[in-house]
Amino acid sequence: MWLPVIGLIIGVVLGLSFEFRVPEEYSSYLSIAVLAALDTIFGGLRAHLDNYFDIKVFMSGFFFNTLLAAGLAFLGVYMGVDLYLAAIFAFGVRLFNNIAVIRRILIGRWFGDKEEKPLS
Repeated sequence: MWLPVIGLIIGVVLGLSFEFRVPEEYSSYLSIAVLAALDTIFGGLRAHLDNYFDIKVFMSGFFFNTLLAAGLAFLGVYMGVDLYLAAIFAFGVRLFNNIAVIRRILIGRWFGDKEEKPLS
């Protein structure tokens, strides 16, 4: 459980310690890939809190979603269509949905709510 948190802290420290610039032409690909990765991370956290986490599903989803999102952005640039907007919308909706469910689970655990409540 603490390994991802430690990895995140190490990544942030290394990212702030070294000056690394992403070329402007790749910034849209990177932003979509980061959004897809965040969606997968919060989905994994939700799965862990719901006790159905599977590392194979998490790892395959992490790489597949990230590559698919970057691929959509590349294909959109190649075709002259803003396909990255579809990835932003899809991953953004899933990200906020996962965060909302995580919040409800944690509030229920912290305040000892025993009964199940609807997610909406």
